[in-house]
Amino acid sequence: MHAGRTVLAQLMDLVPKHEFDKCVRRYGGDKHVRRLSCYGQFLAMCFAQLTGRDSLRDIEICLRAVGRKLYHAGLRGPVPRSTLADANEKRDWRIFADFAQVLIAQAARLYAGEPMGVELEGAAYALDSTTVDLCLGLFPWAKYKQTRGGVKMHTLLALRGNLPSLVVITPAHVHDVNVLAELAFEPGALYVMDRGYVDFAQFHRIHQAPAFFLTRAKRNLKFRRRTSAPVDKTAGVRFDQIGVLDEPTSRRRYPDTLRRVGYRDPETGKPLVFLTNNSVLSAPDVAQLYRRRWQIELFFRWIKQHLRIKAFYGTSPNAVKIQIWIAICVYVLGAILRKRLGLSCSLYAILQILSVTLFEKTPILQTLSAVPRADLQAELDNQLYLQGI
Repeated sequence: MHAGRTVLAQLMDLVPKHEFDKCVRRYGGDKHVRRLSCYGQFLAMCFAQLTGRDSLRDIEICLRAVGRKLYHAGLRGPVPRSTLADANEKRDWRIFADFAQVLIAQAARLYAGEPMGVELEGAAYALDSTTVDLCLGLFPWAKYKQTRGGVKMHTLLALRGNLPSLVVITPAHVHDVNVLAELAFEPGALYVMDRGYVDFAQFHRIHQAPAFFLTRAKRNLKFRRRTSAPVDKTAGVRFDQIGVLDEPTSRRRYPDTLRRVGYRDPETGKPLVFLTNNSVLSAPDVAQLYRRRWQIELFFRWIKQHLRIKAFYGTSPNAVKIQIWIAICVYVLGAILRKRLGLSCSLYAILQILSVTLFEKTPILQTLSAVPRADLQAELDNQLYLQGI
């Protein structure tokens, strides 16, 4: 990354081009292509994400405005909106989904040592979903209620660094718990999820991985206590029990012992009951880890506010998926850039500065290092600052 090249070109140095080419070849993305390659499409869509373009026409006009700088950024020339529309319509979305996983693996290695607030040897993930609303008039294929349309982003978020580890995009009517059956669980890892994912057959699959789960118990849970551990009630812990499920069907699905921890939130006074198969964590740490699950809610709100996944450049399922996956790529690229350059400013500040400097020919470190520390005081993003990001 050096002077004389545009900031966009320096940012794209973080992209492992040989890995991108592998993804393209895997699905024949550049077969019979004469004008806009997959990489050119990726660059144009990243530009749209970073600068907040509203439409294909908007993308075309803004790219034409920078003229000769396009070549130095990696684009052969202006991108006609019809060409980009065709690419989003016809190119296999799995090219960009597979490449996002490459970037996620790269970022995971960089953030592997991030503190999490709880002493935990293995990885920890939060699992949840968010619905991306779509207009039924433009996206009739996405109908899931009488007057609403949308798709769901089922996301597995690594709590070290708050990075998406896995994203599954489904029709909005797919229930959250169905996604558990598609996951391969990492031995020794802990999966934190809310009550919408309670499925004792899948929990037993996690237990046999062997991995750990942590969730909130439903109010009608039938649980037979076998032993109780002493607890520190001054820390908010009400009880810490080992037992088995007492309802026959649930017991058949999960025949092993479970741990049930009662906790009273010191801020709201609300009583909470957690279920887990982890017997090593202290009861306060169980509550603290569940509290960390809130990071995935912040992640969803952050990307909806600061990346383009509400207004779409195409109306087909393929175009929608491509745009979502490239938005995830931009998020992860920002996280990689922050770590590689050792920046103290937030990811929000990084993306805002990139949005107005993409075609300047200054060293990217110099551009981003000029951000004052005061950018942390309010973040201008409704306090959606992600720790470690």
